[in-house]
Amino acid sequence: MQTTLNKPVTLQGVGLHSGRPARITLKPAMADQGIWFRRTDAVEGDAFLPARWDAVVESPLCTLLTNDDGVSLSTVEHVMAALAGCGVHNALIEVSGPEVPILDGSAAPFVSAILRAGIRELDAPVRAIRVLKPVEVMRGGAVARLEPSENLHIDFSIDFEDAAIGTQDKSMNMANGAFVRELCDSRTFCRAADVEAMRAEGKALGGTYDNAVVVEGDRVLSPGGLRHEDEPVRHKMLDALGDLALAGHPLLARYTGERAGHAMTNALLRALFADEANYEVVICDAEMVRRLPGTGLKSRDLRLVA
Repeated sequence: MQTTLNKPVTLQGVGLHSGRPARITLKPAMADQGIWFRRTDAVEGDAFLPARWDAVVESPLCTLLTNDDGVSLSTVEHVMAALAGCGVHNALIEVSGPEVPILDGSAAPFVSAILRAGIRELDAPVRAIRVLKPVEVMRGGAVARLEPSENLHIDFSIDFEDAAIGTQDKSMNMANGAFVRELCDSRTFCRAADVEAMRAEGKALGGTYDNAVVVEGDRVLSPGGLRHEDEPVRHKMLDALGDLALAGHPLLARYTGERAGHAMTNALLRALFADEANYEVVICDAEMVRRLPGTGLKSRDLRLVA
């Protein structure tokens, strides 16, 4: 069965790049509506934006949605990862500004809010996108690839000069709430030099050591250090899940990212949907549903991210 939230839930914070205060409210929605955003502060044009791959405009630092009236919303990837990782198929997300608040830099606050609100089943079958053959995009030394699989796997590798990050790789079967338990609390990360450069350009104005992992050489500057020894690659996997959720339905595929980012994952979805021979939309039976992200979450999973 498809799902939605049991009741609305609201969080408040600031935008990572704009530094502007914003309120975000996740609301229940009907079956087959999918995920939609609404800019509650929009005074002109259509305030609604679909959470869909073809509404993405390439941005180097985050995932940015826009509609035909030019209304846009940035940094949607963490809340999208939380919804996908909790198995929520339908929701209306209202945001009071141009950017989803960064909160602690991870998806954990969104996951906690979703699980506290509760998830309700709807009388409609779950549809999934089954990848039928490999699809790959490359840019420089970065690679993003989708291959056939019975359920969603994510493989990711990163390589940074800073010894505090270095080379990291991780592979995970995303079934049965693995995202909530293993990935959702991993924060966005950056180098101290990059923070200074971004602020000089008027970006990352809402960034602090409390909502990002900041590294310099072999040092982690953020208080408390890392939440996981491999937190950076875990966060890249979190981002990938959020960006893949813009496919519109759960994916039955293996995703591989090698130094990939938001733009690469969106380019991969565009390549997937450019040829109907690459995929098929299937109605999930009970066994397939059991293998989807978010299925089987229990109350004890919330304690891991509360």
